[in-house]
Amino acid sequence: MKKLIIVAAIFTLLSCNNNKIEVDSIVINANVYTVDSDFAKAEAFAIKDGKFQAIGSTSEIQKSFSAKEIIDAKGETVVPGLIDAHCHFYGLGLNKQTVNLVGTTSFDDVMKRVIAFQEKKNTSFIIGRGWDQNDWEDKTYPDKMLLDKLYPDTPVAITRIDGHAMLCNQMALDMANITAKSKVEGGEIKIKDGKLTGILIDNPMELVEAIFPKPTRKQQINALLDAQEFCTNLGLTTVSDAGLDKQVIELIDSLQKANTLHMRVYAMISNKKDNLDYYLNKGKFKTERLNVQSVKVYADGALGSRGAALKESYSDEHNHFGAMVIGTDDYRALAQRIDKAGYQMNTHAIGDSANRFVLQTYEKTLMNQKNRRWRVEHAQVITDNDFNYFENENIIPSIQPTHATSDMYWAKDRVGETRVKGAYAYKTLLEKSGKVALGTDFPVEQVSPFLTFYAAVARKDLKGYPENGFQKENGLTREETLKGMTIWAAYSNFEDHEKGSIEAGKFADFIILNQDIMEIPEEKIPLTKVKLTYINGVAQ
Repeated sequence: MKKLIIVAAIFTLLSCNNNKIEVDSIVINANVYTVDSDFAKAEAFAIKDGKFQAIGSTSEIQKSFSAKEIIDAKGETVVPGLIDAHCHFYGLGLNKQTVNLVGTTSFDDVMKRVIAFQEKKNTSFIIGRGWDQNDWEDKTYPDKMLLDKLYPDTPVAITRIDGHAMLCNQMALDMANITAKSKVEGGEIKIKDGKLTGILIDNPMELVEAIFPKPTRKQQINALLDAQEFCTNLGLTTVSDAGLDKQVIELIDSLQKANTLHMRVYAMISNKKDNLDYYLNKGKFKTERLNVQSVKVYADGALGSRGAALKESYSDEHNHFGAMVIGTDDYRALAQRIDKAGYQMNTHAIGDSANRFVLQTYEKTLMNQKNRRWRVEHAQVITDNDFNYFENENIIPSIQPTHATSDMYWAKDRVGETRVKGAYAYKTLLEKSGKVALGTDFPVEQVSPFLTFYAAVARKDLKGYPENGFQKENGLTREETLKGMTIWAAYSNFEDHEKGSIEAGKFADFIILNQDIMEIPEEKIPLTKVKLTYINGVAQ
């Protein structure tokens, strides 16, 4: 409460002079969780020039400040604007222009959606995403036979929900020059009886993605604006987009400067030569809404598609270990290049083998340095004593709680009873690192941050399964979860000095909720609605 006492003293001095400070707006009668260093609560705050001017009680704020706009929260809960520490903001917008396969319950269901989409859109290249064979009764990978029959002359490429596996028809494979004899490092081209099945895992997918029709500028703008509307309605005020190209980043910057795109974006540049050559030589780029100082790198694939790199073979596929999608020497050289440029390295690491390699490389590269905040994205399966690497102050786990509740039905099948104990171990990661940055990885998972909050705290699905929570010992408290979605996420982006809490001098990003997520029964958390989202003190 120390900070609020100091603010109260300022109010007293102002009231003695009988001079009220004119501000842009005042919020009163609120249940405010400031998420400051004391996790203090307040009732009101004043906003001027897009920043919080002062925080305190309703009487203190009204006594010391005047404004044309008075926002009476009427007792509703107010928290800092939420930050998604790992998502695909631009990808979410683009996905709205393709076949939505999320929630499909069988391959027949997938085909029904593809057919309906094509009958309506009649596109020259059918693209979709969202299927997950782990949710089907038949959990084997589908093949391309039906796609070949229905679309012999139209290329089709539909991607698994995690973005690490793809089903293509023969036309798409031919256009990408993929044959049964093709070899691509860092992934797999599935073959059966000497013939292509149409399934590509990890790096071979890039051959098909390279022939996708390029979105027009208008489509790109619409994608960003569609994503913004979706996200602000759910209380997100900053998104950390995990992998963007230079052209998209520049488009984001131009839309923000035109005051069309209000969302704040922490843009991780994709690990591609053109991006690296431009940004690492240019240096960091920072505005109030855009921050470019990090590189997104993939170490391995995903657990669901058995592409995650494991120390020992998969429990449900003998002698299969997954794979690194980048050479170890290439990765070490890249880490040194990123370090030399002063950039942050954010590496996707799922399997325990990939995590150990990434953590060892981080530790060696950053030796004798401070405040580098290099991130391990997902940190999903950790074994042996590798959790101890997170005691290094330069390393931050960036995790997505809904992955635990999405994968819990089959995770033990993949890695076995022993290894699964070190998977999705968010509490252990927090205890070792002191901070965790929380995100969704949307559109792999649903956008809603309240599902993130629920998964972190309850470790259950929306039906309340399992009754006692999935490996509940690794659940987070509500305070830890809110910090992970605000101030710790801001810290992981080097932005904790300007956002992530409701404190004087920080950007006035906040949301008003219809219920108190810190107090309601946990089963009601997913029902939370955002009444208003404010960025720079302006309602979105």
